[in-house]
Amino acid sequence: MSGQALAQTWYMTQRQLMAIVRQPVFLAISLVQPVIWLFLFGNLFKKVVELGGFGTTSYLDYLIPGIVVMSALGSSMWAGMGTLEEIERGTLNRFLTTPVSRNALMNANVVQNGIATAVQSVVIVLLGWAAGATYQGGAGGLLILVVASMLLGTVFGALSNALGMLVRRRESIIGINTFLLLPLTFLSSSFMAPSQMPSWMRHIADFNPVNWAMVAGRSALAADPDRGLVLGRGGALLVLAVVAVGLSTRTFRSYQKSV
Repeated sequence: MSGQALAQTWYMTQRQLMAIVRQPVFLAISLVQPVIWLFLFGNLFKKVVELGGFGTTSYLDYLIPGIVVMSALGSSMWAGMGTLEEIERGTLNRFLTTPVSRNALMNANVVQNGIATAVQSVVIVLLGWAAGATYQGGAGGLLILVVASMLLGTVFGALSNALGMLVRRRESIIGINTFLLLPLTFLSSSFMAPSQMPSWMRHIADFNPVNWAMVAGRSALAADPDRGLVLGRGGALLVLAVVAVGLSTRTFRSYQKSV
């Protein structure tokens, strides 16, 4: 990518970030659900680790990576609503009449989503630490967890943007997101150790990218990290993110030809 394209991408990213900063109430609202999961679920199910298979004696330690990943999933799946709003307001079409790089228009969505996911992940990690969670993997493990959540956010953010440009209806985006969110969450190791899950759920979780991010993050945070799991699941997420961004870009080009 040329220096000019990078500069344009950063300019467009700043524009989207400023829109978030001007409405801080949405930042606060996005953290309400993670806080509920953290403090309610963390206390409600704290004795479940006695069943075994969690790799820790603290359910909170097990839960934090799941909350980080679920929050990244929940926020990124609605990225298409922002794209749809720009289409409805004519903002996106006006940008298409300017010399700004078309890649910059799409890459800005990816960068903004990644930054927002990283900030949200760090806040959740700090809240978990305040609640008593310990991170045996140290700073390196936490960094891998944040990167895994960013990759997952990139996957679903890019797919959501593509969906927004394809369906161009809020009801469709809401319906699809509502249909996918709970199955993707509960067909993973978000709340329960894989050894305690039914075999059919465990097998589905092996192909669930949400679970890939959780496994990579938890493995990195363990006292003795499994590098094979971290690299394997992280690499799969990276490949999927590249594919999703490529699909979003192609969808954007198709949209550009239709206007």
